This record gives sequence, structure tokens and C-alpha cells, in this order.
Amino acid sequence: MLNRKSAPPIHEIGNLVLPHPQVVYLDNGLPVYVLDFPGQEIIKLEAVFRAGRPEEDKKLVSRATTRLLREGTINRSGAEIAEHIDFYGGSLAVPSNLDTSNILLFSLKKYAAELIPVFAEVLQAPVFPASELETFQLTSVQELLVELEKVEVLAYRKITELIFGEQHPYGYNSVPDDYAALDRSDLQRFYDTWFTPSNCLLFASGSIDQPVLQLLNQHFGQWKKLPQVAERKPVVPVVDTRPASRKIKHAGSLQTAIKIGRRAFNRRHPDFNGLYVLNAILGGYFGSRLMTNIREKKGFTYNIYSTLDAYLHDGCFYIATEVGPGSAAATLREIFAEMQKLREEPVSEEELGMVRNYLLGMLLNGLDGPLNTSDVVRSLIVEGPHRGGICRAGRHHSSNSTRTITVLARRYLQPEDFWVVTAG
Repeated sequence: MLNRKSAPPIHEIGNLVLPHPQVVYLDNGLPVYVLDFPGQEIIKLEAVFRAGRPEEDKKLVSRATTRLLREGTINRSGAEIAEHIDFYGGSLAVPSNLDTSNILLFSLKKYAAELIPVFAEVLQAPVFPASELETFQLTSVQELLVELEKVEVLAYRKITELIFGEQHPYGYNSVPDDYAALDRSDLQRFYDTWFTPSNCLLFASGSIDQPVLQLLNQHFGQWKKLPQVAERKPVVPVVDTRPASRKIKHAGSLQTAIKIGRRAFNRRHPDFNGLYVLNAILGGYFGSRLMTNIREKKGFTYNIYSTLDAYLHDGCFYIATEVGPGSAAATLREIFAEMQKLREEPVSEEELGMVRNYLLGMLLNGLDGPLNTSDVVRSLIVEGPHRGGICRAGRHHSSNSTRTITVLARRYLQPEDFWVVTAG
């Protein structure tokens, strides 16, 4: 009988084992990364195209093209596509992504033969109806106007613009005129250039047996579309000014949004895993220093966090919170004081051990089940690190010393490297 008065024993996480995907090449050379989980009666298919903001020749064309793929093909209207997928209990998702265009299909295994052909048709034969483009433009502008009433959104848009530059793929901000400027021919040209078998990676997870692979080869392996000649432009920040402070006035706001940020790097940088740990200590989980000080002790905010955003070509590191207008100056002082402590005082072994366990637990959670595991595998393959990246990250989290954290804090938490944006 269970003794519910005694907590279960705590076990340290050892090696993290990432399932090795089988790579299957279809008749046209398109690679399929297969994670077969027998007994899981679900299928997740994800098509990934290197067709994000860095490939754009016109602002927002990547997002518009990806969103309108499912709004009509040469054989079906958008409504017919949605009705067919819904009838068989499937789901078609188009997540937002700066670097790639991703389209996902979730299906029960028993309905794969009914849904995979439609998924392939969406990717291979879209027509981008003018009426659907107009609807997309109108709804996007309305959503944007609503978002621009939020001080948190204003601060985020400004901090990324300052870090990367207002014309940079990661730094530009959409405005209503950008949506209005889109034309159906822009979407068709972008699709013809970048949505090709040679620029596609296909990820299949769940119950992926031979009949499913045959379906994929039948509907994707015969796709013979040739790409147009296109040159990938280098993606580099265009900011040449020193970081400073910016204030955005927003009349009537009850809160002041704070964003403090600097440029960082992608996951291939040798300091990425170490900075990831440092970020967790500073503000990356509920027990972080920023949360303990500014929420628990000072009571300035309900939530404060720091995050390390890594993109394919670059990255940024920032701290974010919302406080009452009268607490903004004091909050900024406390944030920079916490940075200073990390630069000057070694982190205790106890605190570092707590963060190690938290991060290893998060990594372990990311390998739970076919859907989560496929996300990890896709990230590692698309972003380029060796497939052992997550295992190396786990070992790195375990081996970080307090001295390493101090060195990284002195390297990346210098106040003169941070832009400060307040909106409210």
C-alpha cells in the first residue's frame, strides 16, 4: 500500500538519449526524417521550407504565403480543405516562424490515406485566391491594431528593432501599409522560388510504418517542381549605434512595460549552452533571481523573466516585465543590480544544482512522446547542430561550474551592451 505521507525518492537525471531518426529518401530525393513509435495511433507530419523572413524580397510575403497555402488549391477551396480534414479528425497547423515556413498535419493513423493526399495538395498546388488574400490583409491589420494597444507589444517591437535594425529580417516591424502592399503575384513568386522539393525537409513521427511511407512517396516523392534561381542574402545586423534608452509614451496605460535586451547568437555558438544556464539563473524559471527579488521581495510585478531567443542566423537576449508606472525606475535599478551580482559574486553550488536539475528536467520533458521528440529532432536538424546537441547540452548543464557562470556573466551582462525600452 502506498504511503502518501512520504514523498517519492528524487533521482538525478543521467544520460539523455535522443531517438535516432531514420532518414528515408523519396523518389525525388526529398528526405523524410522518421521517428517511428509503434503503438501510437497518431501521425504527425511537418514540412519545413527554408522560406522565412531572410528569404523575403518584400516584407511579410513569407508569412502571407505560408498562411494562404491552406486557403485553396486547384481542386479544392479553403472551406473544402478545412471540412475534409475536420471530417477525418485531423488538424492542419501553420505556426509562426521567422526562419522557416512550417506546415503541420496531425492525423489518426487509420485516416492517413484520406489526409496525406490533401496535405500534399496544399503544399504542391495552392492558388492563393485573391479574396482570401484580401481577408488575410483585413484581419491581420485588425489584429495588429489591437496588439498595438498593448504596451508589452510596443516594447517588444522596439527592442528587436533596436537590436537588429529596422530593416533587418529579425528587426523590422509590420505596419498596415505592409499588408496592403502585398499582391497575389508576390505570394506566387515567393512560393515558386522557395516551396520546392529541394528546399523541403519532411518530418514524420508517430506510427510510421511501411504503408505510411508508401503514401508519402506516392504523394510527395513524385513532386518534380524545379526551383527558380534565387540567391540567399547574408543576414547581418545593420545597427551601428551604441545601446541607449528609449521611452514610448502610451496614454491611458495602467502599466509600464520594460524590455532590456542585447544581441546574442544562434545555437551553434560555443557560449550558447553556458548562456542558457546563466539566463535560467537570472530570470529563466520561477525560482530565478529576478523573480525572487522583484516579484517576491519588492512586489513590483506579477511576472518578470529573461529569455534567450536563438534564430537560424542570430539571436537576442532580453529581460521583460510590466510594472506600475511609479515602480519602473526602481525595477530597472534592481535588474541591473542582479546583473552586477552575477558578474561579481560566484553562484553557490546549491543554486547552480537547482538550476541544473530544472534544465535537465525540461530537456527530459522535451523527449516525452512522439510529438515532443519530433520537435526536438526537427530543431536540431533545421538549425544545423550535430544530432547529439541535446545530449551535449544536458552534459553541459551538468558540468557548468560556478566559475564558468561568472565568466559568462562578465562577458554578456555588461550594462553598456543593453538597450532599455520602457512603454507606458
